Amino acid sequence: MAHDADVIVIGAGLAGLAAAAELVDAGRSVIILDQEPEQSLGGQAHWSFGGLFFVDSPEQRRMRIKDSRDLALQDWHGAAGFDRQEDHWPRRWAEAYVDFAAGEKRDWLHRQGMRFFPVVSWAERGGYGATGHGNSVPRFHITWGTGPGVVAPFERRVREGVARGLVTFRFRHRVTGLGRTAGAVDTVTGEVLEPSAAPRGSASGRTVTGDFTLRAQAVIITSGGIGGNHDLVREQWPERLGTPPRTMLSGVPAHVDGLMLGVAESAGARHINGDRMWHYTEGVANWDPVWAAHGIRILPGPSSLWFDARGRRLPVPLFPGFDTLGTLEHITRSGYEYTWFVLNQRIIGKEFALSGSEQNPDLTGKSVRGVFDRTRTEVPGPVKAFMDKGADFVVERDLGALVRGMNALTGETLIDEAELRREITARDREIANTFTKDAQVTAIRGARRFLGDRLTRTVAPHRVLDPQAGPLIAVRLNILTRKSLGGLETDLSSRVLTAGGEPLPGMYAAGEAAGFGGGGVHGYRSLEGTFLGGCIFSGRTAGRSAAKAVD
Repeated sequence: MAHDADVIVIGAGLAGLAAAAELVDAGRSVIILDQEPEQSLGGQAHWSFGGLFFVDSPEQRRMRIKDSRDLALQDWHGAAGFDRQEDHWPRRWAEAYVDFAAGEKRDWLHRQGMRFFPVVSWAERGGYGATGHGNSVPRFHITWGTGPGVVAPFERRVREGVARGLVTFRFRHRVTGLGRTAGAVDTVTGEVLEPSAAPRGSASGRTVTGDFTLRAQAVIITSGGIGGNHDLVREQWPERLGTPPRTMLSGVPAHVDGLMLGVAESAGARHINGDRMWHYTEGVANWDPVWAAHGIRILPGPSSLWFDARGRRLPVPLFPGFDTLGTLEHITRSGYEYTWFVLNQRIIGKEFALSGSEQNPDLTGKSVRGVFDRTRTEVPGPVKAFMDKGADFVVERDLGALVRGMNALTGETLIDEAELRREITARDREIANTFTKDAQVTAIRGARRFLGDRLTRTVAPHRVLDPQAGPLIAVRLNILTRKSLGGLETDLSSRVLTAGGEPLPGMYAAGEAAGFGGGGVHGYRSLEGTFLGGCIFSGRTAGRSAAKAVD
């Protein structure tokens, strides 16, 4: 029976485009399937802040950041905590990825036209020992152009493949089955969905208008994770992270449903580490949503005071930007599903970045003037819009009014003004104390020793209750779904493995569907900036491996 293409790629996100670009370079014919319309090309990467993990980059060296492959691998292992038999391939992928990040990654991307913001950011700091979770040094490099800037070179290469007659896009094609011939996966079946003009990310409809069957010598699965499927998130929620939340915001659209993982398992693939996941604790409801329950993550500097639903300060080292999953566990075991940042306008003006391409029009639009204007404004425009319109923001001139607003927002009188004032006043006294015992104040002072934080991300230490720094602001923080860290188990060639550990002939996987490599390259925890890079690296590997395998 004739093949319709050399390779079929299932999923038109970043990993799928990276795989297809490599296939085009090798002269292979490709069909790319995606259940969404063409306007959603690029998947979740389009919506991202565009952060990439580099090791010993020119940007780091210019900022006097001393980094190395060994230090990065130490940090990776400290975060991952690999401890399972299933971690054999994830561990090997981790080593390969750190080598990539410390080696050719930046130059390879730069040759394709990608450029990077000169100030390196320091995300997910950990706050434990040297061998524990977190980045020892700043490694979060923001792409000039944010998420669309990350997608652009791979889309360009694939579009060139379309012009050469090597690539065919088939949007609105939802895969429901994979078939084998002589043991090898070579057949893809599914449903054709009705055409849709829905804007990127919004609901596109699921009316079926037909079916399809396609054949190829190899199939690459790059269908993404489960973050838009809250029922599946709760089903796979690990006991170690406490009770699954009853309500969550969505950091990804509903079509990120994880259903393709089940289709792959039915065809013989092994899905591992499904209980490892990465969800954010600093989510706020988008005042201008694109998809249902659309949440935006705050990327905070270290100065906001973090309180639980009852107004108790979170324990050390659960400061803003230090340990996402440690904070998530603390919240889910508290009996409540939300927390509070309490801060003032001086802090929010410098320390609040909002994740996502649409929340950073200056960086996304590659506007140098826009970036300079952001630094000159008291509060950046996107942040000010949330202060004015966001459902989770309370802005008041005095603490009493702020507490009344917080309690009114939740409909429960959980915050006691006297207790909250006592906690904030005690912290404020430590600002005048050079020898403070407050670990968060020490962390703020440490952050300002790094030029990048001092310039753009960390305000000078001051009293939260200083009237000159007001008004006061309280932000209700919700749990925000984002990434599944487990996935289809793959070897270092991105070949999908069976339950017996043998490659499943004809099947490859990359991106979030493969746990960003191996079925869980991050282990239990991620170092920020490694999701996009994981899609690129595993997609490139899958494309190159499949290209060599087909006739």
